Amino acid sequence: MADKRGTHDYVEDIRNSEILIYINGKFYPRQDASISVFDSGFLLGDGVWEGIRFDNGKFLFLEKHLERLFWGASQIDMNIGKTIDEITSILYETTKFNEMESGVHVRLIVSRGVKSTPYQAPSFTVSDPTIVVIPEYKQPSPETQLKGIKLVSVDIIRGSSNIQDHRINSLSKFNCIQACIAAQRKGGDEGLMLDPHGYVSTCNSTHFFIVKDRTVWTSTGEYCLHGVTRQNIIDICKSNSIPLHERNFTLSDVYESDEAFVTGTFGGVVPVYEIDDHELELFPSDSIVKVLQANYNDLVEMENSI
Repeated sequence: MADKRGTHDYVEDIRNSEILIYINGKFYPRQDASISVFDSGFLLGDGVWEGIRFDNGKFLFLEKHLERLFWGASQIDMNIGKTIDEITSILYETTKFNEMESGVHVRLIVSRGVKSTPYQAPSFTVSDPTIVVIPEYKQPSPETQLKGIKLVSVDIIRGSSNIQDHRINSLSKFNCIQACIAAQRKGGDEGLMLDPHGYVSTCNSTHFFIVKDRTVWTSTGEYCLHGVTRQNIIDICKSNSIPLHERNFTLSDVYESDEAFVTGTFGGVVPVYEIDDHELELFPSDSIVKVLQANYNDLVEMENSI
């Protein structure tokens, strides 16, 4: 278990030492899995990726994840070279090869491919895209689900799309890494990031929500990743008549909120107990976060049963 609580804390599993990783049609033991030093992903962070849960023999919300993967690739003029059905087959082949059934988190990575020389222009790519699938037995920490996380606001912002389009799940995560480092320096588990106009946008690795007067607030989504779990929570609110605002709001609004939580594929719905030294009550008697956690868990179970 990691020393510091966060949304990506997980229960260690000895089986992960024996996993086989898919790279371009072949499987390699974890310790032998490697790509070229001339690969676009290594040299430039040039590519896209998805993190996907695998439970009871099924990838959860797979269609939404792969739609986002292919959309992101199209935005950077990268031809993955496979269809959605072919990528789906690769994912299931990987879990089957590893004899995995449940409790798995998979990282799917597609880079533009190998370069002839270390240079950014896509025209210097001399191979097909590099496709990697890393499957791990990985369950969220129960302690984090119950006790929540601490957020701190950071000076690293989410820029506009003509600087770096944060709606794309790009391999280039330097902006998020900067925010993560800034949060750790301030004693937080994650960094709460603002947009170019000073409004609350998202966290460095999860999406952010507050609850105020029994109404759920989240950002407009203009400066953050198209989150699959984020959208699931928005849909849950709408289908259960829970008032929801996708709007601009400030840190002052955050400090005056009744509850707060973050969302992500791995952690699901995770409560927040403190933001910039402002304490928040975890799961009060009329907790909206508890209701959303339950509804999201039901949605996952339903997805598993289809």
